[in-house]
Amino acid sequence: MNAPVALAQLQAAVVEFTLDGRAVTALDGETILTVAKREGIDVPHLCFKEGYRPDGNCRACMVEIDGERVLAPSCCRTVQPQMVVQTASKRAKKSQQMVLEMLLADLPETGHKWVDAGGALPHGELSEWAVKEGVSVRPELRALCREQPAPDHSHPAMAVNLDSCIQCNRCIRACREEQVNDVIGMAMRGAHARIVFDLDDKMGESTCVACGECVQACPTGALMPKTSVGTQVVDKKVDSVCPFCGVGCLLTYNVRDNQIISVDGRDGPANHSRLCVKGRFGFDYASHPQRLTQPLIRKVGVPKDPAMAPNPADWSEVFREASWDEALALSGGALSHLRDTFGPKSLAGFGSAKGSNEEAYLFQKLVRTGFGSNNVDHCTRLCHASSVAALLEGVGSGAVSNPVNDVEHAELIFVIGSNPTANHPVAA
Repeated sequence: MNAPVALAQLQAAVVEFTLDGRAVTALDGETILTVAKREGIDVPHLCFKEGYRPDGNCRACMVEIDGERVLAPSCCRTVQPQMVVQTASKRAKKSQQMVLEMLLADLPETGHKWVDAGGALPHGELSEWAVKEGVSVRPELRALCREQPAPDHSHPAMAVNLDSCIQCNRCIRACREEQVNDVIGMAMRGAHARIVFDLDDKMGESTCVACGECVQACPTGALMPKTSVGTQVVDKKVDSVCPFCGVGCLLTYNVRDNQIISVDGRDGPANHSRLCVKGRFGFDYASHPQRLTQPLIRKVGVPKDPAMAPNPADWSEVFREASWDEALALSGGALSHLRDTFGPKSLAGFGSAKGSNEEAYLFQKLVRTGFGSNNVDHCTRLCHASSVAALLEGVGSGAVSNPVNDVEHAELIFVIGSNPTANHPVAA
């Protein structure tokens, strides 16, 4: 039998050090930048992204450590006992501002990154840090701007604007380490180094699976949703849950003029900010011209002829607009008449997979209590019939009884009749 573990062995070691003149504590192994953010101290950073492996590429987060000759990147440097760190010393500030200015000088004056506050921050996080640090580009530096590469709009969902690339490598880490696709890499050397897809293919011709993780990771707009190219203003952000598969990814819709223009993954237990191609780019149906946005009632005397199925442009020839009260009264009266005339079994309900669990519950309750019928069905009965039968036989329940994360603790996993990498890529 294993000996009991002492509480002290379970507790992480604590490190005490000095940060900007005040004593602070941190867990052993934490970086200076992580502690500074927790203490409310702003240190510029561009290549660092929460949850990603720190790389120290941009050098915007340099800080001064007493007793050391050179500045240190705070995103990579772990704290040590009795360390004395200055994030805003004269040397540190000069270095931070110089890096921001030189990066801005090599970017086009008109950026690609949409922001919440309009075009004042055309280069996203880089412009935001430049404003905070009071950095502007001197004309002599702007004159040294390199020849800018042409944009790549070959991909149906994403635009590549390498004239805004600062080579922070966030997109590479997103593709290679977070999504494990390994499509994006760095080619060439020195001043000629640049981001490439596969063997220097166009993005649209590469093996990209369009998960969009690189777009979300990019701090400057070098990688953008194709629908957002040239868009500079976001009116509002709406938190929601992905309406597609059952993984339950949390996301945020970026809305302009009541139209969804892009989607960001939100940190949730199922996705940790990741999304698949459907969740990130499959939102056009919300503004499709054939989507019903108001109740319609068939005009009197217009027959139900399939040959007369209206196009979105001429629906008014068959239907007229109605209020919700009128539409509900008409449909409720017709359903009640059918139930009273032909009996409850004459009515049935067919639910939609686009609805939430709560909506599905209310729908079946309407059919069972309102119609008095058990004729309620759902499209997943067709695609999940085999798995429901197997679950009933194996565990006694036709529904999933464990969260997806439990596969990490399983000794054996059977995958039968499914392709998780295609159907549930975030969970896979």
